[in-house]
Formats: sequence, C-alpha cells, structure tokens
Amino acid sequence: MAMRRIRKGDEVVVIAGKNKGRRGTVLRVLPDDRVIVEGVNMVKKHQKPDPARGIPGGIIEKEAPLHISNVMLYNPQTRKGDRVGFKVLEDGRKVRYFKSTGEVVDA
Repeated sequence: MAMRRIRKGDEVVVIAGKNKGRRGTVLRVLPDDRVIVEGVNMVKKHQKPDPARGIPGGIIEKEAPLHISNVMLYNPQTRKGDRVGFKVLEDGRKVRYFKSTGEVVDA
C-alpha cells in the first residue's frame, strides 16, 4: 500500500468549499482519494427503518466524504494547514514531515 499524505486519525483543515476553515479528525480514508472528516460536510440522509438490523427510520445527519485535495494536514506549531513531504530517516524509516517547519509528523 502506498504511503498517504493524509491518514486516519490525522487532524486536518478544510481548504475549499462550503466547509472551508473547519477542522476535524479523519475518520476514514476511502479508496477513491476521498476522506471522511468528523463533524465536517454534514448531510441529512433520509433513512428507512430496518427492523431486522435494528435501524430506526428518520432523517439522520452524517458526514459525507470530501476529496483529499480539499483538506490539509493541521500543523499545531503554525496553527494552520500545512503541506506534507516524505523523507527517509537514518534508521531507514520513511516518515511524513511538514514542509514549513521540517518537523516530522509521525513521531
């Protein structure tokens, strides 16, 4: 599997669209380069009840996926979204780092 700039559990900032500026944690990275961010891009879904699975009917709010190009990894030092690069450390580990500070993301 290829290394991803954005992974599950990362804190990201939305940089485009109606949710621009919102921040949240990545819940899932989908195979088609889309991400689901907690509490961002909420949509109302009309759901039919399914008694067999114990699902109640009604209108539920859930997160819709965003394209990965519309989110940026959040850098706590600069308190902004930041670009991500890859580098190989002396011990042979490949890690992500913030381009602005050179700080390694995966400690």
